[in-house]
Amino acid sequence: MEKSLPLHLRHFHSLTIIINRSHAILHSIAIAFLIYYRVSFLLQETRTRTVPTLPWLLIFASELLLSFAWLLAQAYRWRPVSRSVFPERLPSDDKLPAIDVFICTADPDKEPTVEVMNTVISAMALDYPPEKLHVYFSDDAGSAVTLSCMKEAWNFARSWLPFCKRYDTKTRCPELYFSGSQDDHGDFQRSEFKVEWQKIEDKYGVFKERVRRAKEGAAISNRGDHPSLIQVIQDHNTNEELQEDQVRMPLLVYVAREKGPSHHHNFKAGALNVLLRVSAIMSNSPYILVLDCDMYCNDPTSARQAMCCHFDPQISSSLAFVQFPQTFRNISNDDIYDSQIRFIFKINWFGLDGLRGPVLSGTNFYIKREALFGSFSKKEGINLMELRRSFGQSNEFIKTLGQDYNHTLLNDGESSTMLLEEAKVLASCSYENQTTWGTKVGFMYFCVIEDYFTGYTLHCKGWKSVYLYPPRAQFMGTSTTNFNDISIQWTRWASGLVHVAMSRFCPLIYGPRRMSLLQSMGYAQVAFLPLLSSLSLWGFALIPQLCLFNGIPLFPEVSDPIFCIYLFIFVSSLLKYLYEILASGGEIRTWKNEWRIWMINSVTSYSYGSLDAILNKLGITKASFLPTNKVTDDEQVKRYEMGIFDFQAATMILAPLVTIILVNIAAIVGGVVRVMVLDNGDHWQKLFGQMFLSFYVLITNYAVIEGMMIRKDKASIPTSVTLLSAVFSVIIFSLGSAILC
Repeated sequence: MEKSLPLHLRHFHSLTIIINRSHAILHSIAIAFLIYYRVSFLLQETRTRTVPTLPWLLIFASELLLSFAWLLAQAYRWRPVSRSVFPERLPSDDKLPAIDVFICTADPDKEPTVEVMNTVISAMALDYPPEKLHVYFSDDAGSAVTLSCMKEAWNFARSWLPFCKRYDTKTRCPELYFSGSQDDHGDFQRSEFKVEWQKIEDKYGVFKERVRRAKEGAAISNRGDHPSLIQVIQDHNTNEELQEDQVRMPLLVYVAREKGPSHHHNFKAGALNVLLRVSAIMSNSPYILVLDCDMYCNDPTSARQAMCCHFDPQISSSLAFVQFPQTFRNISNDDIYDSQIRFIFKINWFGLDGLRGPVLSGTNFYIKREALFGSFSKKEGINLMELRRSFGQSNEFIKTLGQDYNHTLLNDGESSTMLLEEAKVLASCSYENQTTWGTKVGFMYFCVIEDYFTGYTLHCKGWKSVYLYPPRAQFMGTSTTNFNDISIQWTRWASGLVHVAMSRFCPLIYGPRRMSLLQSMGYAQVAFLPLLSSLSLWGFALIPQLCLFNGIPLFPEVSDPIFCIYLFIFVSSLLKYLYEILASGGEIRTWKNEWRIWMINSVTSYSYGSLDAILNKLGITKASFLPTNKVTDDEQVKRYEMGIFDFQAATMILAPLVTIILVNIAAIVGGVVRVMVLDNGDHWQKLFGQMFLSFYVLITNYAVIEGMMIRKDKASIPTSVTLLSAVFSVIIFSLGSAILC
């Protein structure tokens, strides 16, 4: 490593910083005028008020909540940075640290086995010394079929890895490589390459067929009740064959932790903590790569790029993890559901990287093992009983915490058998009883979003993180591309986030004492987003409309100078977001789609997730976890690629959307009729703001209107949902008019 040259550089976005801060100042002044306008009305004597107090208070509350959400989001805009790395400056391979790769799967019916095995193979094919690479696969279903497919993946990898190394392929996920979606097929003019390419493609076809046959002949297993099983996937071929291949294979270990109906398994965090313990006694690598089961390694150099940050002497001592973005190969040009969550990975995480680093994002991160073990890791003089109270009774595991621990190599013989038996104990249901796993050490159990809370805890302890966004996507996954599954996914995330927001770990209370105010605001924006968005948008979707229907003005007249303040806030918000979209490589349609899906999520998934968190807090419901469905339907995929909304979703998701649309249609019709019948010049000016708001809601959500009234295909909104929503609309108008007016 050349000491005179840095391993990585940080670049400040100076122009963006100036624009962001200037906009923040102007927008804050406008919000201050808005607040003054609302408060001055409330300070008037009751008999002089021309508008009922309750609707005024409700719309004011909605404005305050949305303004507060905007204020928290300024943490991302304060100091965005990007980074570049120089892997060629790393030390030689023999000086690189070992890496353990953790891959988790939960349900073979929702996570296609061929895709999962491609993730395993691509992880084994990383451009890293194979003797320092160890892949651990967690199968929470304990499926014999998955274990059988793992062995098939190993056999194929014995041919695939030498091929990748010989021809220096960049795309090392075989499914992507042979699909033709990547221009990485070497020199087809060479006859030798043509022959080798055809051979390996034929072997991949055989591998997929064997996996499919194994899946079709699978017996149903009890996924919630099975013993622990640890198996090292290997063969016993001769050393001569290994020498002929001229490549060593990374360690591949199958782990199925014990699950029982009477034990809480703590979802993905529980599976990751089992892998932490099992890997500690087998390889004990100082760094860990965590991958979702559908997230392929798209660039073999990701480990070396991450090490450029972990090895940087300026940040390495306090660096907990290096986060890469999530990118997806099945995103359409329109991306009508914002399946790629681009505002997080292309805007927000750059902003947090300018503070103390981005949020841990579930997958695609290289984390330091020491960071997960807290103050106990590699520390001398700690009492053995104290270690057992924290980490459990395994002496073998406790040895791994020492500075001089050397892991036992897995070879045939008695030592390997004993090690595997110890690993089964570490993967048992009862091992964590009376320990601090999930509360002080390992991945955190506090809520279903273990990634967010674990990263939050690490940052509170003083650790830092960095965000790398290289030109070539390092990891490539498959995103959810239908409305029903997207809604379920966001509901789960919203529930976990609001659970943190309402707890003693609230980032606005717990955070500022342990991290900077701006970073606390960043974490708070993520945690409070579902709650603030749902409450404020329900207010904007109903209160002005009910008042419009009854002829009650809630916004300033068009001729009033304060109307310009509202106009400025509205226009500047839209234009600022449009600037961020365009600056991050998006298009105008991206802006339109993201704005619409935020509005839709706010009144559906965010609302249900927030309600679930509140009920969970009150002890009425328990936290639950549904794996995201990765199985695709051809018709749904076709509609998604055409930019057509698929409304084949639960009634509880569709009914709020349709109800809001019907309320806004009725309000704008009622408002227009009122202006035309009673037009003396005043009504138009007084009600223009509310009429425009209703029109904006309708035009932005035209896809919902189309699904209700125009489309007749099976993915349109069912008539029964429209009728039910009409009943809800009548009830809202009746009760709302009686209470508010």
